Amino acid sequence: KVQLAESGGGSVQAGGSLRLSCAASIYTGSTYCMGWFRQAPGKEREGVAYIDMGGGPSYVDSVKGRFTISKDNARKILYLQMNNLRPEDSGMYYCAADLSPYHDGRHRTCGPDFDDMAYWGTGTAVTISS
Repeated sequence: KVQLAESGGGSVQAGGSLRLSCAASIYTGSTYCMGWFRQAPGKEREGVAYIDMGGGPSYVDSVKGRFTISKDNARKILYLQMNNLRPEDSGMYYCAADLSPYHDGRHRTCGPDFDDMAYWGTGTAVTISS
């Protein structure tokens, strides 16, 4: 059974930093795609950062230059370093993973267009005050 457990959320002021961690029960070095998603109250969940099996990152425009996704394959941990945080970055942050590039017979590239992640953590809350 694949398990993902996030930690590192908290409350900081705008301009501050947080580092989120996601401990995985699977070997992250062979996981096709992993990502960080967030959901603010009353809004839809959105992907913010992705990392492919080879460690190649991709980001949505709103976090480029501020967030960095990385992984430690030996420790099976996914990270999200968040700098220069803004109030609009507040929300519940989720770690997700998928072992396969295929879904319903369709090939997906790991990145912002990657939909239907197979496995999800339970989330960690991030609150940014102005």
